[in-house]
Amino acid sequence: MKTHHTIIIAGAGGIAEAVGLLLMEWSEVHPTLFIGDRIPEKAKKVAEWITQGTTKSCAVQDFYLPEEGITDEMKVLFDEGDIILDCLPGSQAPRIAQFAKDFHLHYANLTEYVAETEAIMTLAKDAKTGFALQTGLAPGYIDLLAHGLFQEFCRDFGVDKVEKLELKVGALTNHAVAPHYYGFTWSPVGVATEYLKDTIVLRDYKKTVLPSLSERASIIIDGINYEDDLTSGGAADLPDALSGKVRSLDYKTLRHPGHYAWVAQQLTGSDKSDTAIKILQEKMEATIPHIEDDQIVLYAAVEGKDSNGVLRRREIAKRILPQQVGNHQLRAIQTTTAAPLAQTAQMLLEGTHSGIILQSQIDPATFLNGNYIVPVYGKV
Repeated sequence: MKTHHTIIIAGAGGIAEAVGLLLMEWSEVHPTLFIGDRIPEKAKKVAEWITQGTTKSCAVQDFYLPEEGITDEMKVLFDEGDIILDCLPGSQAPRIAQFAKDFHLHYANLTEYVAETEAIMTLAKDAKTGFALQTGLAPGYIDLLAHGLFQEFCRDFGVDKVEKLELKVGALTNHAVAPHYYGFTWSPVGVATEYLKDTIVLRDYKKTVLPSLSERASIIIDGINYEDDLTSGGAADLPDALSGKVRSLDYKTLRHPGHYAWVAQQLTGSDKSDTAIKILQEKMEATIPHIEDDQIVLYAAVEGKDSNGVLRRREIAKRILPQQVGNHQLRAIQTTTAAPLAQTAQMLLEGTHSGIILQSQIDPATFLNGNYIVPVYGKV
């Protein structure tokens, strides 16, 4: 940030603490932060964690954010604030977005949940402030990376259509053991949800819906073999923005070989209801451990023929490890999710945006080389 802003962070989990620390450490002028959560002790703990972790002088205050309703304290804070960064579970997103609209605040969230995203698009379409949706890693950074790759390919090769646009991200452990070949590095409910909710893709240039986990394949990235499969949410609005321009577009989640076969066993006879998501989550949590030492592997590729009919392909792959920020070590999932959220906050606060801002509407070159993005992802 180049000027002072008052930023409200809704939620007190790992991403909330990470974005708070990044904003303190990497802003030219540090903001005033308010951290809210339904569990007051968690909000206080995160506020103290950021204060202890930053090397800058700072102002961080916690507040009570109940699951329903609004308190007098919240009304005062919302009147003072400039933006809400929504780090709560996706089910809460429309409610928090409504607060932003009512109090004339900018708003940014992380959720990959499709129904909640559509609800916010309806309530904020005429808002005077900016509402940037799906601004994390996937959806988020990977969509801008892929969209930028598509734009560059078309410009360099004199075309306006391509055959394939591939987006792949994996939040992975460094090691994988049988039978599940996995370790939780982020929300178990998020993993279960993306495995069971349908995914939106482009096939034969047209937007269509496919079942998640229905197109498992293998891929080698930097000499390491992974499996990928369709999962929900990660394509953001690219299927809409690039309909008619890309024959095949999809988002897939990367996993260590063997994991998807284990998941398929757990899903035998299952439907796609909310109950099924909860059952899968419980099965996974009973067997799969949480692991702190993580890595993020991401991959984007575009393929098509140039203006002379020669088939060409361009690819970008990155592997991101835990990183020291201020006095704290942040996990890879924290920095890769929080950095795009912080960059989006700056875009909203220092720009002239209003209404809904989707991933395809953000300039990839500017965003991907932003001051919060580059320390985590490197330059593109």
